[in-house]
Amino acid sequence: MEASYKALSSDFYVNQKVSVKLDLPSTRETVLDLFERVRRAYPTMQNFRRYEDELALESEAGSTPHRWLAIRPANIRSGVVNPDSLADAYGLHRCVLEVAPYFLSISPLDIDFIELLFGFDLHAAGNHDAIVASALIADSPLGALLDVENGTPVDFQPLFGMRLGPSEQSMEAHFEVKTRRSSDGTRPEPISIYLTMRQFDPGVSVEELPHVLARLADEGQRLVDAALVPSLLSPIRSAIMAGGG
Repeated sequence: MEASYKALSSDFYVNQKVSVKLDLPSTRETVLDLFERVRRAYPTMQNFRRYEDELALESEAGSTPHRWLAIRPANIRSGVVNPDSLADAYGLHRCVLEVAPYFLSISPLDIDFIELLFGFDLHAAGNHDAIVASALIADSPLGALLDVENGTPVDFQPLFGMRLGPSEQSMEAHFEVKTRRSSDGTRPEPISIYLTMRQFDPGVSVEELPHVLARLADEGQRLVDAALVPSLLSPIRSAIMAGGG
């Protein structure tokens, strides 16, 4: 189903986060050397930007696919928006895991968790919360809570997670639907649907971190195909096309 991800949504993206327990180094030479190493692998990532508490390397705005890498004191994040394939998205994240530990002095003891997020944006006008509620819980016991005379949903953003396996250190999967209110009404804001795969305390050498990514990616793609698309994305997409909300 991978080839249809972009066709099913306005934007599709895959983000990675490596969260650490001690603050990352932020010296000029260290960060620039890391960014230069990543830029050599992905030449379109030419834009170096500084935000509050964040240093970022990005490709040009509007480029497809759009790639970015960001360093904050407690994490290093990367993302690919509208990749040509999942392998294309994973390539940047694998590169970060291969090189960042050496430039930023990250050790296995320092890693809190590694996270891989699959995100789908669906642009929608109208009341996002009403659209999501209608798509997911109409004619259900939970939906009956919203069956109030003159009642209008104003905050309906399902979020739930599960542990995959019996161990406390097993992988976790979290599903989330994020609704938004348009600030000016001129451009529809997206409804976002996320699957976040998370591995706490991976407990492996830094050389094995790409294998952790591979496991998150394999299980995440299985859940996207088996659960997120049929149970979240498709019903919400159908409700938007039907003019729900």
